Amino acid sequence: MLPLVDHHCHGVLRSDPDAAAFEAFLTESDAPAAPGTTFFDTQLGFAVRRWCPPLLGLDPHCPPERYLARRGELGAEEANRLLLGATGIGSYLVDTGLPGDLTGPEELARLGGAAAREIVRLEHLAERTAMGVRDPDKFLTALGDAIGAAAGTAAGFKSVVGYRHGLDFDPAPPGAAELRAATAGWLEAGAGRITDPVLLRHLLWSAADTGLPLQIHTGFGDPDLRLHRCDPLLLTDFIRAVRPTGCRLVLLHGYPYHRAAGYLAHVYPHVYADVGLSLGHTGARATAVLAEFLELAPFGKLLFSTDAYGLAELYVVGARLYREALDQLLNGWTRSGAWSAADADRVAALVSAGNAERVYGG
Repeated sequence: MLPLVDHHCHGVLRSDPDAAAFEAFLTESDAPAAPGTTFFDTQLGFAVRRWCPPLLGLDPHCPPERYLARRGELGAEEANRLLLGATGIGSYLVDTGLPGDLTGPEELARLGGAAAREIVRLEHLAERTAMGVRDPDKFLTALGDAIGAAAGTAAGFKSVVGYRHGLDFDPAPPGAAELRAATAGWLEAGAGRITDPVLLRHLLWSAADTGLPLQIHTGFGDPDLRLHRCDPLLLTDFIRAVRPTGCRLVLLHGYPYHRAAGYLAHVYPHVYADVGLSLGHTGARATAVLAEFLELAPFGKLLFSTDAYGLAELYVVGARLYREALDQLLNGWTRSGAWSAADADRVAALVSAGNAERVYGG
C-alpha cells in the first residue's frame, strides 16, 4: 500500500456520536437534513457505507443504523483505532484550531499508528493571545512572540481568511498606524472572532515572514463563507506580493475552483494545491475531480489530504477514494501508452507523500 502523508486534517471525536451528530459530519451544511432526507444519501454518505463497515466486521453498504450500532458496541476508541489503522496514512499534519472534544496530534498519531505534527491556525492563535489583553501594543507584541514560538515547533500555519472576510482582500501588509487602530477597535469590542481584514492581513504576512508553509482555505465549506469570495484566483495579487518572503502557499480544497488552484500552482513556483476535501465529498466522482487537478498543475505541486474532522471514517474514505481514483487514472494512462509505468509510480509517490515531505520538511 502506497504510504500517505495527510498534510491537512483534524482530530477525531473521543466519544461515540449519536446518529444526528454522526450525520452532521457528512455535510458542510450547518443544519440537519431536510425533512424526509438524510445526509447518508450523498456521495460521501455512500462512500462511508461502502468502505467503513468491513473494517468493523460488517458487510459493505450495510444500513446506517446497523453500522452506527456496531460502532457503539465497539466504543469510540476501538472504532477509531480500527478505522485509522486501516488507512495507510503514515503521518498527519493536524490543524488544531477547531473546537470540540477532539484528539490532538499525539493522540491521533497513537490511534493511527503514525506520526503527527501540528498546523497552527492563525486566527485561533490570535484570539487566544488576546484573552485578558486590552492594550493594542501589548497584544501585537504578544502575538508576534506567539507566532515566533509556534514557528519553532509547528509544520506550518493555516488561515481561514476566506471564512472571516473573503479572499478579495488588499494584498499589501497593513501599515503600523492602520494595524494599531484596527487592533484597538477589536480589543475594545471584546476581542471576539477576528473578521477585520487589516488584522487578517497582518496574520497572513506575519506567518509568511516565518518562512513556514502557509495553508489557505479556498473553495467550498460551510455556510459561514460566501463561495464566490473563496475563488483562489482572488489571491493572485497576494501570491505575487508574498513571493519574496520565500513562503510556500498551499491552497486547500479548491472545489469547485480546483482547476484555478491548479493553474496558480502551474504559474507560481511557491504555490501548491491540495486534492483533499474535494475527493471525499465527490465520492464515486472522485476520479473525474482528481483528473481535473492533474490537468494543469505540475505533479510536484499537488498534495494529498483528507481534511478529516470528527469522524475516523472520513480518514478511511479520503484515503480510499484518493487511492482508487489515482489507480484508475494512472492505470488508464499507462495502458494507453500516454505515460510510462515508471513515471506513473513516481507521480503517485510524489502526490501521496513526497511533495508534502518536501514542502513541510521533517
